Amino acid sequence: MKLITPFEKIAKSQRTLILVGWIVLLLLIWFLGTMGEKHLFPSPAQVITGLSQLYSEGLVVHIFSSLALCFMSIFIAIVLSMFFAYTFPIPLMKPVSEFITKLRFLPFTGISFYITMVIHEARNMQIWIMVIFLTTFLTTSLISVVSSIPQEEFDHAKTLKCSRWEILWQVIILGRVDYVIDVIRQNLAITWMMLVTVESIVVASGGLGFLIKNSDKFMNHGRIIALQLIILLIGLFLDWAINFLRKALFRYSTI
Repeated sequence: MKLITPFEKIAKSQRTLILVGWIVLLLLIWFLGTMGEKHLFPSPAQVITGLSQLYSEGLVVHIFSSLALCFMSIFIAIVLSMFFAYTFPIPLMKPVSEFITKLRFLPFTGISFYITMVIHEARNMQIWIMVIFLTTFLTTSLISVVSSIPQEEFDHAKTLKCSRWEILWQVIILGRVDYVIDVIRQNLAITWMMLVTVESIVVASGGLGFLIKNSDKFMNHGRIIALQLIILLIGLFLDWAINFLRKALFRYSTI
């Protein structure tokens, strides 16, 4: 009964068994769903064959191409978002920061259309489409972090005779670095998901999105599922790595 009781605490070994059980069930459904002549998903054998074909066609090169695009885009977006979020308390810059957050409601195709009119090199086009898209969401999340700081922390800094700029530096910037890393981790999932879409729109620079679009063109479902699994595993690894980094650098954040 413990396994179906809300808020029940269970042992780590039990959590592991539950996870293994769900994975086995998922694999069983996959095998049963691919039996017969007609099926919705490709069989495991087709996925393995597709993976082998992708590897022989330079899969590793395309993975590193996608990772390079991901890291370059999110680095620029982080710098821009931090600027807008950290200047949010300044009256002159507050309307600008709020305007940036509202841009997240723009359709993705609209952003890419105007970028292609200004930038013509494929890789730069991909980077700036991603940067504009990510900056709006990162700025929104970082402003939320800044706005949620308790007033007591500002009052404490004032009692220590800190100036307004020192309060900005000590309380908002230095005092919330661990929160910023967690926000980056959460938005990295959006980055990784949209990256494949951008690469499928602008295919000149290759990447995992290019491979998916190429596989879809020839209706090779085994390759598509293999690529989806690769993208999922890389995304999970990146999420784990950033979370591990946050806990290692800021141990108090786990308290």
